[in-house]
Amino acid sequence: MRTSLPVQEVEDKQPVVGGVIYVAPPNYHLLIERGGNFALSADEQIHFSRPAIDILFDSASDSYRERLAGIILTGANADGARGLATIKRRGGLAIVQSPIGAIARNMPDAAIAASRTAHVLSLEEIASWLKDLAGGGPLKESQ
Repeated sequence: MRTSLPVQEVEDKQPVVGGVIYVAPPNYHLLIERGGNFALSADEQIHFSRPAIDILFDSASDSYRERLAGIILTGANADGARGLATIKRRGGLAIVQSPIGAIARNMPDAAIAASRTAHVLSLEEIASWLKDLAGGGPLKESQ
């Protein structure tokens, strides 16, 4: 996959800036603090994972509420399902890759079960939505 956006690994207390793709460093949970900075944590694994998506989604939804979109893609466990439900409950947008096209459908299936009103889209539809959003489009319900 290619992107014109910069991609960088997060450092503790680094401010969140739009237009950048951030990646959690290995073996750290990634959180977003209310002031708009990243925080790293070495707390115990969740769903056998560190970083765990649920922790990121919970903290991000606490900070951004209805201005947040969570996206769950292919994966082999239920990580992210609870956090995506929290995003949706707090007014954000929940998007899930269609399990039909997923390499491992456990994560999409769990996310759909936890967020029954999530938008289930193909990878191509998700990519198109993200491209529109990166071009300055509003955070709105996908088509």
